[in-house]
Amino acid sequence: MGLVFRTAAQLAALLLSLLGWALSCLTNYLPHWKNLNLELNEMENWTMGLWKSCVIQEEAGRQCKDFDSFLGLPAELRTSRILVSLSNGLGLLGLLASGCGLDCLRLGETQKGLKRRLLTAGGVLLWTSGVMVLVPVSWVAHLTVQEFWDESVPEIVPRPAPPASGQYAAAGPPDHCQQLELRHTNPDI
Repeated sequence: MGLVFRTAAQLAALLLSLLGWALSCLTNYLPHWKNLNLELNEMENWTMGLWKSCVIQEEAGRQCKDFDSFLGLPAELRTSRILVSLSNGLGLLGLLASGCGLDCLRLGETQKGLKRRLLTAGGVLLWTSGVMVLVPVSWVAHLTVQEFWDESVPEIVPRPAPPASGQYAAAGPPDHCQQLELRHTNPDI
């Protein structure tokens, strides 16, 4: 009974790891790391990814262009490119090591110590891969929120899309600020 549970747990962990790795590869490719829009022209949105930037217009559709130079990118996108690509490589190595170390495979059945080391090495590689994806995503999200709330940026410059969180996603930040002002001026409400 214990061997069946252990095999099922190993297969479930491998499938979840495979799903995480596939989503990491998708995150690396898609150009939705930063969404920029301008309040003066609501019919046009810009999206930036690690490899290309796109302009989405209501009438013309989507037009994408690859970045010309790696060194011309902002520091967060350069670092994110490197970390996410390394993460995808480590994730693939972790999947291969973990797959070879599964108990349900008859590969190296006589060498239990080798299978255990392969599972451990695969787990460490997959864990490291997951952390290496979280760091750039969190960093770009942090900088996007900082740029959105930066008062020194003129209104005519395209700004990141407002952070969508809870009730403020529909109301938007200006309504939230007005509610705070009303709350402080009229304490009876």
